Amino acid sequence: MDAATLAETLTASSLLAGCSPEELADIGARGAVRAFKPGAAIIRQGDPGDTLWIMLSGLARVSMVAANGREIVLDYAERGAVLGEIAFLDGGERTASVEAIEPVEALGLTRSAFAEIVGKHQGLAMRLLQAMARRLRQNNTVIEADRAYTSGPRLARFLLRLMMSGEGLEAQGGEARLKIALSQGELGNFAGMSREQINRQLSTWAEGGIVSLKTGRVTVLDREALVDIAEAW
Repeated sequence: MDAATLAETLTASSLLAGCSPEELADIGARGAVRAFKPGAAIIRQGDPGDTLWIMLSGLARVSMVAANGREIVLDYAERGAVLGEIAFLDGGERTASVEAIEPVEALGLTRSAFAEIVGKHQGLAMRLLQAMARRLRQNNTVIEADRAYTSGPRLARFLLRLMMSGEGLEAQGGEARLKIALSQGELGNFAGMSREQINRQLSTWAEGGIVSLKTGRVTVLDREALVDIAEAW
């Protein structure tokens, strides 16, 4: 894969977004593209983290199983996402699992190949540390804010987070519809809420014309109202 195509694929918030064309050229040259069918595991929690993945196409579900056995949905990754960077960089076990929802193509980079690239390009390691620090700061802010909000604003924040990042949503004539049909249980795992809370809140919003619930899909009809709810304490 050439540097220009890889640069176009990476998102602005990507761990590798600050790489130079020369660095991206080496990553593309040393990486290998692999295809994953829907349901296939790209990364398994607990496995060794010897490969870094860059999603080139498709949609994947990022989740982890907590110590109490509860599954927590962390994100829905799509084109441009970098997966598996924590275990890849620290040499530990995978902290989460990633499963393809749609057919996925991803560029895999081994740790040995990445070490050669870092050794060749001075400054790359420091930029990666800075990118990881920014991500940690953002995650801390999100966690702190989510804990401060009640169930309604919390669910609104999670829906808006997907919308603003472009993950999992597609434009539908001024409306925003979830790209994948999330069950209320799945949405609850993502927002940290019970299925009953999700059902009650979505039903209330549907009655108020804020969302529409049809055939297992959520369509946001009034984004501004959702923003107002998300900012309410």
